Amino acid sequence: MTASGASGHDADTALISLRGAALSYGERVVWQDLDLDVRPGEFLAVLGPNGAGKTSFVRALLGQRQLSAGTLTVLGRPPGHGSRHIGYVPQQATLSAQALLRARDLVRFGIDGHGFGPRLRTGAVRRRVDEILSSVGASAYADVPVGLLSGGERQRVRIGQALATDPRILLCDEPLLSLDLHHQRAVTELVDARRRSHGTAVVFVTHEINPVLGLVDRVLYLARGGHRVGTPDEVLTSEALSRLYGTQVDVVRVRDRVVVVGAPDEAPRPSHHPQLPRGVRP
Repeated sequence: MTASGASGHDADTALISLRGAALSYGERVVWQDLDLDVRPGEFLAVLGPNGAGKTSFVRALLGQRQLSAGTLTVLGRPPGHGSRHIGYVPQQATLSAQALLRARDLVRFGIDGHGFGPRLRTGAVRRRVDEILSSVGASAYADVPVGLLSGGERQRVRIGQALATDPRILLCDEPLLSLDLHHQRAVTELVDARRRSHGTAVVFVTHEINPVLGLVDRVLYLARGGHRVGTPDEVLTSEALSRLYGTQVDVVRVRDRVVVVGAPDEAPRPSHHPQLPRGVRP
């Protein structure tokens, strides 16, 4: 499924590489001994319960969080702030001061909001902004304040902002939160179209695998005390997740959807992630 050939970059060259990587907060180890390469055009889904370190993983890739051990390179170098080759779609909650900006302002910030490099002339920037808004289906509300947009409309604009500098890596941190199925499908299709047409590597943090299950090449499943990397068929199994959590977990596939249910001594209920034994927090 990997679409690396569209990028013109060597498919064997990892855009993201971790070796023996670990991340800790004080004495608490979030994840450790992580070896991972992400290549051009690959769609990597990052799964796991709250507190497993999914967002911390993205922050490490952005250079906002230092590893406790091991090595990490992004585009062949240590991660750092402000790389124009990395697009970032944050969680929905981070709106705040951007609420009064128009959709086109937010996309423009993705183009010339960096503190380095020559700034494009106003006409060139305007044309580029219009092209991006059109590509993500947001032209109709280009001049509407972001705070007045629906969740799905806002995510389209944020994807446009993330794609503004033609990134080689796209980091998406829970981009489907609070979206209905229609908008989930629209967002995932935009992301998938980008990686297929440009060979952009996608790191997609999500609580719900089903909206992207048909697009995913590999899964990084983080759980307290361990992790598992592999294809969805290798990771999303009862055996693999039971071993990862250290308790019985059942994975059921129903009409091309994955349902994960908790240990059998609890009331079985469908969930996106396993229910751990009482008293144990993820």
